[in-house]
Amino acid sequence: MISVIIPALNEEKTIRKVIQQAKRNELVSEIIVVDDQSSDNTIREARKEFVKIITSTQIGKGDSMREGMMLARNEILVFLDADIPNYSEDIIEKLSRPLIDDEADFVKSYFERQAGRVTEILVKPLLEFFFPHLLRFRQPLSGMIAGKKSFFEQVEFENDYGVDIGLLIDMDKVHARIKEVCIGDIENDMQPLQALGRMAKQVAKAIFKRVNIFHQQQEDKETEMAIDRQVEMAIKELDKQPSKLIVFDMDNTLLRGSFIHSAAARFGFTRELNYVIATERNDFNRTKAIAKLLEGKTFAELIHVVEAIPLIGDSVQVIRELQVRGYICGIISDSYHCITNHVKNMLGLDFTLSNQLEFRKSIATGQVTVPEQFRNDQKSICAHDHCKSNMLLHILSHFRIGIHDSIAVGDGENDLCMIKAAGTGISFNSTHHPVDEVADHIFRDGSLKAVLDVTSSR
Repeated sequence: MISVIIPALNEEKTIRKVIQQAKRNELVSEIIVVDDQSSDNTIREARKEFVKIITSTQIGKGDSMREGMMLARNEILVFLDADIPNYSEDIIEKLSRPLIDDEADFVKSYFERQAGRVTEILVKPLLEFFFPHLLRFRQPLSGMIAGKKSFFEQVEFENDYGVDIGLLIDMDKVHARIKEVCIGDIENDMQPLQALGRMAKQVAKAIFKRVNIFHQQQEDKETEMAIDRQVEMAIKELDKQPSKLIVFDMDNTLLRGSFIHSAAARFGFTRELNYVIATERNDFNRTKAIAKLLEGKTFAELIHVVEAIPLIGDSVQVIRELQVRGYICGIISDSYHCITNHVKNMLGLDFTLSNQLEFRKSIATGQVTVPEQFRNDQKSICAHDHCKSNMLLHILSHFRIGIHDSIAVGDGENDLCMIKAAGTGISFNSTHHPVDEVADHIFRDGSLKAVLDVTSSR
């Protein structure tokens, strides 16, 4: 009946306590942790509670909230901050009861303490001038909220500190019935002065935007910084100086199917996809053309596609055992980071490296950025302009892992060079004879357990 959404950024110390708090309410049927591309063990800690975990497409609380909302199955949604471990026992009840009783469509919370400095000095004077009827809310910047999904779908989620005040104003504009409830004492760290200054600017921007003082919204910068961040995240996740590495392709290796072909079947662009594959011989141009077919699809729609593809049945157990044996396990794929990262979260892998599909407000733009580590350079072992083997060599070089201590598992033509480059190459359920020819081992029974036999003999 209730979905609890917990946006989290580097909250490894508190995330489990917040999840456990949400589990105490018997009406909670779904908990979604939206990881905001954390560099610590937030995901690993959250997995111990067996909840749904997704990773946001962009860094920022607003996108995390929106994407959690998109994927939620229930109409009643509760948002909790991940950095507050001392919520009252009845926090979910307090926030959701006005919705359950149909007394409200949106619920704000306030604490038993004085409002913060930004609220008193900036927000309340601006509300008094532009939205005086909203002054009745004691703490308009409170992030613990609840509401009906049908109303959240009508409002905008600012992707910064302005998200909470923006939601309040927007909910008022769509005529939501708004109620404020007290959630007791909350201990929260005071923000440093520099952070308060940034918060004040972003909150003011959200308010001014809603009274049309800003006629043009400055677009987010979409540069290769996003893809660099992906590679940096993968490297940070490999924080214990690994000595052995195993990389998997995703499609038809960890999944019993292909993401892009499944997406084509669901959204009706199979003919267009087959045409691109058949006619575009340049790797880079083909990648761009395929990404264009996803334009307009939401993050939630894409996640639903990959979740509908079954995992290889023993993949979770095999990956756990490989990690016990000292292997760092990851995905190198020419699919999209939002998809491979979701599979990583489901399987408990250590990292993923893939192309960066671009999103604006959680909707795919049809543009894609290819990590430079995929591109051909003087160290490449093949002539392809983009190749998974280049990424494999980059990771091995960064961690000074010898080629002989690496394993690559894949099935397709685009895995051939990676399988050939690795110390041990495994062809898994491949239908491409050239892949079998370069592989050291060929497995066709649909089970990854044979990979464990290979590692036992090394």
